[in-house]
Amino acid sequence: MENVYDKLRKRLDDLATGFPETESKVEIKILKRLFAEDEAELFLKVSPLLERPEDVAKKFGLDPAETADRMEKMAVKGLLFRHRKDDGARYCAIPYVVGIYEFQLRTVNQDLSNDMNEYFDAGFGKTIQAFKTPVMRTIPINREIAVNWPVAPYEDAMQIIESQKTIAIAPCICRTTARHIGKGCDKPLETCFLFGSHGHYYVENKMGRYISVAEAKEILKKNEEAGLVMQPFNSKKAGGMCSCCGDCCGILRSLKKQPVPSAAVQSNYYAFVEEGDCTGCETCLDRCQMEAIDIVDEKAKINLDRCIGCGLCVTTCPADALRLVKKPESEQYIPPESGAETYMRIAMERGKNPLL
Repeated sequence: MENVYDKLRKRLDDLATGFPETESKVEIKILKRLFAEDEAELFLKVSPLLERPEDVAKKFGLDPAETADRMEKMAVKGLLFRHRKDDGARYCAIPYVVGIYEFQLRTVNQDLSNDMNEYFDAGFGKTIQAFKTPVMRTIPINREIAVNWPVAPYEDAMQIIESQKTIAIAPCICRTTARHIGKGCDKPLETCFLFGSHGHYYVENKMGRYISVAEAKEILKKNEEAGLVMQPFNSKKAGGMCSCCGDCCGILRSLKKQPVPSAAVQSNYYAFVEEGDCTGCETCLDRCQMEAIDIVDEKAKINLDRCIGCGLCVTTCPADALRLVKKPESEQYIPPESGAETYMRIAMERGKNPLL
């Protein structure tokens, strides 16, 4: 007979990016660390669409006040997403990624980090970028390093920052968990941007702090200097933007496992080398997080199957021999309008219907 954690595992697997089963059952260990049994039972009743607690209580014959209290406590624990409006808070079920995993900044410790890392290697890391619609997208830091203007607003990290009314900054959960198990890199930690209701959620849960547009742009520049890849959530209206490294971050580590990372990430750009200008200095080798560059006959060569169009190699080339080129119009990827649409697309590509 299935217990509540087996049911919860299947429910999470129905949501967007999934929660695949492994032989070791480490995913069940993670769920038991995060969810009490009554919380797991309640999660099974909550929709991935925002709902008021009283509506959930009415649907399942629960006590309204008790349901509201339990849902709020789960939101504080990073097990539900909370969105506040004038008439009260609404909550929704969230996938493992992007969602529950990222929301464990306050609770993650060495034991949970070990389990999460084992789960990534055993199952989750092989699937997170294995569908047509990616959960995150790689974009250049700004339009100045890309040719073939115009660049769409959702393709420009600086412009994404400039368009926000609410911005929060938080530590990277991937580098946080890696440091707990002695595998962290030396990249900056406070690097992940949250916008709008996501920013409010992080600050209310004491996982981040509000920052101005000016401070956000300064952090963005420092992230680029540190060699971090800019990856907003894959929608025109992004709720957040990560700054990723190839050593710790799940998205890039998963991309490396794909046979053609450039296709999996759905980037609209690729790096191009002017061989006549290239001095073979190898600066670009250290900057590339995807191991997409080789030095052949003292010239940089780009493996277009692996290049994800981030532009990190361009910004530090001492000979100005590298540039980003926009892919042909027929190969341009237009992201979904909203995060909800992104999650629905991913779920449908996986043969799932999260609303059932």
